[in-house]
Amino acid sequence: MTGTTAPSPWLPTAPCTPGRCAAHPASGPGGAGTAEAGPVRSALRLAAGLGTVLLGLLLAAPAALLPAAARLALVRLWTRATVRALGVRVRYEGAAAPASGPLLVVANHVSWLDIPLLAAVLPGRAVAKAEVRRWPVLGTLAALGGTLFIDRDGLMALPGTVRSLAGVLAAGGRVLVFPEGSTWCGRERGRFRPAAFQAALDAGCAVQPVRIDYRPTDAAAYVGADPLGSSLWRVVCTRRLTAVVRLGEPLTGTLHRDRRALAAAAQRAVARDSANRPALSVHQRSSSRSASASSARTPA
Repeated sequence: MTGTTAPSPWLPTAPCTPGRCAAHPASGPGGAGTAEAGPVRSALRLAAGLGTVLLGLLLAAPAALLPAAARLALVRLWTRATVRALGVRVRYEGAAAPASGPLLVVANHVSWLDIPLLAAVLPGRAVAKAEVRRWPVLGTLAALGGTLFIDRDGLMALPGTVRSLAGVLAAGGRVLVFPEGSTWCGRERGRFRPAAFQAALDAGCAVQPVRIDYRPTDAAAYVGADPLGSSLWRVVCTRRLTAVVRLGEPLTGTLHRDRRALAAAAQRAVARDSANRPALSVHQRSSSRSASASSARTPA
């Protein structure tokens, strides 16, 4: 997960920026007409959300002693409570979530909210950039939750990362990956990178494509040089912010025998299962505004 521009030339870089894509509830192309929650309600949401996160931190160590089924149930309850405390409504659609067994969960990446949304229905070991480990509170929670931290700047470390993912899957675990490699606003999307899909092929497990959308505004997008605090405040300030999480049908290596074909199939499944109405991309919106301005200057 990232809210910053990729620093390495081989890493994907999204054109999305906070000013153009992460619109404030009452302004911008994605937030026009969307009411704010008001300062008092926003402050209460922020306090409730942070309180729920801290409660999870306090319960993390005792929860580690529980049986696996009870621990997963507790994770689902906690992540749903955290998201709801922040004022975000959630709707899950599509195929039923597999109850157990090894699974590589892949989703488009819009916001830091994506991880708790997925953990609430498909709890597993998330893959995150190494910098997340140093985040206050959230980094500690991620580590306690078994997050696999990777060095995104080290191309030579990629084979070892794939082996680690395959090992977790081969042992019957579940791994959550965002193969776009960076956050995108949801209207503009990145290509699914194939490396993580090799782990699913090596472990002989299925791939679960998931589509995440936020309505009716782009306020949840965590893109570009966007401070986490600023992103969090946008979320709690937005009224009726709804996350729509759609689970596609699982994919197997039987039909897609190499990682690139499997990645492409997962990307098509995620695009096909978009819960939003067709929306303009960053560049299309710019072109549309330019065309409208040109039309307005041209005599009838």
